[in-house]
Amino acid sequence: MNAAPPGPVIEVRHLAVAFDGWPALDGLSLDVFRGETLGVVGASGAGKSTLMRTLLGLIPKRAGSVRVLGVDLGEASAMERRSVGRRCGALFQQGALFSSLSVLDNVQFPMREYLSLSERLRREVAMAKIEMVGLRPDDADKLPSELSGGMNKRAALARALALDPEILFLDEPTSDLDNIAADEFDSLIRTLRGTLGFTVFMVTHDLQSVGRICDRVAAIAERRIVFAGPLTAVAEARHAWVRAYFSGQRAQAALSLAER
Repeated sequence: MNAAPPGPVIEVRHLAVAFDGWPALDGLSLDVFRGETLGVVGASGAGKSTLMRTLLGLIPKRAGSVRVLGVDLGEASAMERRSVGRRCGALFQQGALFSSLSVLDNVQFPMREYLSLSERLRREVAMAKIEMVGLRPDDADKLPSELSGGMNKRAALARALALDPEILFLDEPTSDLDNIAADEFDSLIRTLRGTLGFTVFMVTHDLQSVGRICDRVAAIAERRIVFAGPLTAVAEARHAWVRAYFSGQRAQAALSLAER
């Protein structure tokens, strides 16, 4: 894959997050560069999703700084944080669609929150997003309970793309998908990133997905980033967990994908 242009859109320095006094992240620093796809990996409970939610402003930090799209979230006003939120899209685990709303209404939801559009234009934009992610027009009227796992993820992706975000956050996007559906979803993300030019921050345990679409990988262990770089450079990592994680058969298969 081509190297991303220089210039971080996310800058994290010495971040600490705690829950009831228990440290979830401690001294974590990371840059995410404009136009790249970064895969964040780590053991279960390592803090991957906590990091993503902190970057989105959903979890407060205890210490350190988080700068997203040039805005220091710790120093920003409510209006500035809202502006950053307008420029980001997120797909959470299991899609997190509103169960009582149709696919169309789910996709329109961020537009109602942030944009002043006529009902007709809002519907047209939402339908374009729905078709963009590979769903049929007649899927727009379905409820989330009527969708397959793969369709659910695509509908959630359409909602995440509703406001044409500069940064797309993905939390375990291929979880619960079979291999074929996961391959198709990865291809969709890669195509959309190439077409729309957004940055991707992806939390994942799927090494095949990392190998297919990521420019770099960041590994969390001991509540901090212990490796960040191209997947092809993990052999040079000094941390024991990183070396063990990437030495297995599945990791070697992912490495072969990254080298293509």
